[in-house]
Amino acid sequence: MSFLGLGATPAGPSGPVNQQAMQMALAELDLITDVFNKVVSSCHAKCINLRYAEPDLNKGESVCIDRCVAKFFDVNKKVGERLQQAGAASQAA
Repeated sequence: MSFLGLGATPAGPSGPVNQQAMQMALAELDLITDVFNKVVSSCHAKCINLRYAEPDLNKGESVCIDRCVAKFFDVNKKVGERLQQAGAASQAA
């Protein structure tokens, strides 16, 4: 059986594949892939010179990328918390 139960056999060791769980797993994978691609494109544009002079990142680029990724996830977390608060407030009203 392959990754995520997409192999040739329709049943895994514990029985048939739950299609709803499969769809949720695929949706989560798409979301994670989207976030990863946004982080890469955003931080690459901000931190790395378009003219590659060296095959590896220099110290300044590495520090910039570390900070960029940390800020991206910090902001992402804060936005998620605000959305949860707004959703809870709208359900309570």
